[in-house]
Amino acid sequence: MLFMMLAAMDVTIVSTAVPQVVADLGDFSLFTWVFSIYLLAQTVTIPIYGKLADVYGRKPILLTGSVVFLMSSAAAAAAWNMHSLILFRGIQGLGAGAMVATITTLAGDLYSLRERAKIQGFLSSVWGVAAIAGPLLGGTFTEFISWRWIFLVNVPIGIVAISLLVAFLHEQREPKQHQVDYLGSAAILAAVSTLILALLEGGQAWPWLSFQSVAIFTLALVFIAFAVWTQRRAAEPIMPGWLWRRPSLAGANISMIGMGFMVMGPVAYLPTFAQSVYGVNAITAGLVLAVMSLSWPTASALSGRLYLRIGFRNTALIGSSLACTAALLFLLLPYQAPLWRVAAIQVLIGAGFGLMSTSTLVGAQSSVDWGRRGVVTGANMFARFLGQSLGVAVFGALFNASLKRAIQNPPAHLHTSLPAELDSILSVLNTAGISLPVKEYLRQAVYNATHDLYTGLFVVATLTLFTIWASPKHFSS
Repeated sequence: MLFMMLAAMDVTIVSTAVPQVVADLGDFSLFTWVFSIYLLAQTVTIPIYGKLADVYGRKPILLTGSVVFLMSSAAAAAAWNMHSLILFRGIQGLGAGAMVATITTLAGDLYSLRERAKIQGFLSSVWGVAAIAGPLLGGTFTEFISWRWIFLVNVPIGIVAISLLVAFLHEQREPKQHQVDYLGSAAILAAVSTLILALLEGGQAWPWLSFQSVAIFTLALVFIAFAVWTQRRAAEPIMPGWLWRRPSLAGANISMIGMGFMVMGPVAYLPTFAQSVYGVNAITAGLVLAVMSLSWPTASALSGRLYLRIGFRNTALIGSSLACTAALLFLLLPYQAPLWRVAAIQVLIGAGFGLMSTSTLVGAQSSVDWGRRGVVTGANMFARFLGQSLGVAVFGALFNASLKRAIQNPPAHLHTSLPAELDSILSVLNTAGISLPVKEYLRQAVYNATHDLYTGLFVVATLTLFTIWASPKHFSS
């Protein structure tokens, strides 16, 4: 849980330090890469670390990843310009990928089928706490000490975690000769990195239909084809074909892509919705989002009772049904309905995610032996992170397109009063002298944009529900 806290908190802890980091290092135009490079490096390495954990054992991979993470955290704290900070954040992501993949695999090794739901609930709660604690700690360090402590704080926590790991984790593994698939690893890294880069930067750094976007997506397809070719010929592939030939595992992985996709809707845009439409402050907006982080681990911990009675697939069906229902309730939410209704929808969707994520992961882990559990876990986690990258791209496109239409086609009497840039909407709404008609029009525009986003979320939730329904009732071993 300490290792998971480090990996999870570093996703969000930087967000509140943006002005101070830019003031020290400059190059504000590059700052989005401080977030993107961490997510990219973490995501692309998860399936590789999953395979390496099966080859060399969980402990050495987790120790190696944690040392890389801590050393790069110290280096990031000493960054002298934005380029060096981005480089060290990328190395941090490489370490975080090892931690995320191996910790989840260890949960499958160390605990019985009945206990795993509770343990996954604990691990899920870490992500929920990190979503709240990360920005608060980042803001505190930045305000009272220095932004560099948002990275230095990892070191003492990591040393404690490493000490516990060395002292108490004892693996008994039969030595065996392995052929590490170096070519396949490189091919997968290239394919996934290029695809996620295209998704993260498309619509941001360049238009979706621009030459750059088409060229990078084309290159990604070439790398994906090459990766598939290498995996079919490797003696011990990083992403073996049986992960997709077995319908139960394929269904679990595809449903996790869908869930990762859905997660990014509320996470990325609900705080903006609450601040813009309801006029609440950032703390209240964060609390509306945080209730999802409470129901998710609670449902995850309780899912064990369900899947032991009705099976993994049926438990995931209930979870995806809750997610669909939550998206539908948001679509039926009238303009400026009571804020508690938004929070209640968040509780519902968080519970759905908790039931889905734990039942599919534990079901997949239980269908294989120790020597393949890392690969299965890595594939499951990778699918979720890939879905999040897809969600960021698609939901961002939907939200921005809706707001752009509103700004470009306003009523005639408001035409000269609206902000010219999308990024200015929230600051304009917080301006004391703004006229009531402009404020109401912008609030309605943000409401409509979020409504369009949840329409997309409902479509994805429905497709995910169908995927789970079409999967076999039992995970085959």
